[in-house]
Amino acid sequence: MDPVLVVRTAVLVLIAYLAGSIPVGVLVARRAGGTDPRTIGSGRTGGTNALRALGPRWAAVVVAGDLAKGALPVLFARWVTGGDPLVEVLCGAAAVAGAIWSVFAGFRSGRGVGTGVGTMLVIQPIAVLLAAPVFIGVILLTRYVSLGSLLGSAAMFPAMLLVLLVVPETPLPYVIYSAVGAALIWLAHADNIDRLLHGTERKFDLGLLAGKRPSS
Repeated sequence: MDPVLVVRTAVLVLIAYLAGSIPVGVLVARRAGGTDPRTIGSGRTGGTNALRALGPRWAAVVVAGDLAKGALPVLFARWVTGGDPLVEVLCGAAAVAGAIWSVFAGFRSGRGVGTGVGTMLVIQPIAVLLAAPVFIGVILLTRYVSLGSLLGSAAMFPAMLLVLLVVPETPLPYVIYSAVGAALIWLAHADNIDRLLHGTERKFDLGLLAGKRPSS
């Protein structure tokens, strides 16, 4: 393989990891003058904990930031390489890894869900549309955001297989990434899975969406 291409790919992957590592929830909390999401709830920096710490308006900003730090590295890789699917998915995986194990937040930040969705919105938005009802429906039925995230991410791979049936020219790296990305998100939810199995997982209070203050 051309050494120049190897170096270029390594640089793009590093940029993607650093972009994914940006602790959006922490930065937004500082800007809003609110509670650092790492000090409450799950101690994570993603949208759900930001909602508990900062309320719906600022949580929406956090979610948008998490989506962007997944989408932009993949778009940048696409622009630089002229559309190399393998490099795109490597950058997508690096961004998700950064969101989970942020170098800027002690290698512990979010769960990678928002960032993972951001990568998939660029790679294959139809798969996101197909998997979204699973994510939303599970949360509404069970009030477990973690379970919705787990099953929603797991649904991405069969969604990609459905896309493959309709669009057979879909690059194979895209299909593989839909499974690898889900595996990373499941890995980040290891403690949630344990609590779900033991019946101790915290349920989501839908009232938080209307600005209700979280209970202690």
